Amino acid sequence: LPLPSPQPLQLHTRQSWRSRMQRPWSYTDPFQEQDVVESFKWRPGMPFGAATSDVHLEKLCEGSRATVYKGISRINGQLVVLKVIRLEAEKGVPFTAIREASLLKHLKHANVVLLDDIIQTKETLTFGTCSFAFKYMGQHPGGLHSCNVMLFMFQLFRGLAYIHQHHILHCDLKPQNLLISCLGELKCANFGESQFGYSLWYCPPDVLLGATDYSSDLDIWNPGCIFVELIQGQTIFAGTSGTHEQLLKIWEVLRVPTEDAWPGLSRLPNYNPAGAGLSSSPMSLHYLFQDLRRVPAVEDFASRMLTAFPQGWISVQDALVHGFFSPLPPQLHQVPAVLTVPGVRLQPEICDLFVSYRKGHLSQGSSKFW
Repeated sequence: LPLPSPQPLQLHTRQSWRSRMQRPWSYTDPFQEQDVVESFKWRPGMPFGAATSDVHLEKLCEGSRATVYKGISRINGQLVVLKVIRLEAEKGVPFTAIREASLLKHLKHANVVLLDDIIQTKETLTFGTCSFAFKYMGQHPGGLHSCNVMLFMFQLFRGLAYIHQHHILHCDLKPQNLLISCLGELKCANFGESQFGYSLWYCPPDVLLGATDYSSDLDIWNPGCIFVELIQGQTIFAGTSGTHEQLLKIWEVLRVPTEDAWPGLSRLPNYNPAGAGLSSSPMSLHYLFQDLRRVPAVEDFASRMLTAFPQGWISVQDALVHGFFSPLPPQLHQVPAVLTVPGVRLQPEICDLFVSYRKGHLSQGSSKFW
């Protein structure tokens, strides 16, 4: 019998990939994902900007205007993050997307996402970044190892210091906008909302109150919320029904600010004197979040970021030299990338040790634990 003629290599590879993608995948094991990267057939001659230059692996998050995927480049086989912005025919490319592309074009820092490719079709505009990201916090819902929290927060403030030097406010920092590589390198991402909007749970009280006079310290409240969430494993201010309830969530934990402590507070557009019925005495964060007691200087660091009035926030530069970071090697302040310093690496989370041991991948000195 005559043998069927073989299909072209490109078609065969793409169909095989689709067949594999129909099966459920678990990205809790990075070694499985690394096997996929090594076995994937890429095309070195494919140009950047081509609509078929990337393959989507996994949806990371979705917003009102865009969806973020983890993907793989068919040009070089590297894992990438793909932000797919939906376009409306009558409106064209959103101004926020143009702004984000313009900003990222000029930002070059180890802890800021690097724009690698732009792909436009009739329906979508895709930003490709050469960053391998995964749902680290989603895989460790009970809180992270204190050393890993230290490394993540230090890199976050390094990235913030850099963009502030370029007169850019992020204005929408949250766990979903922080990309983390398999080795633990953190990158600030999603600059589309810079100076435009906030996610409610991480929104500073002055923004909730309608203030419009901002400085670079505006980006301090969000890292404070992220910091407690990394340690405790839960969102600190999880409001559900809008601005007023979100403010009450904050006032329940922090003291209600007075006009003496915050001059001009009562004149802010969203000020509501109904909150004055709450206690004016601040609660110690460690009474609400027991895990803040585990590491020296944690509660003080959190309190310097999470104060009820902006004048009390620590600056980005002062945050980088706070005592919480004192165990880190001093040369981290000079090197281009934190993880290039010998001995600086993520520590294994408990659940990762168990999974890696069960899979037979655990080895002495390995830095891949998730």
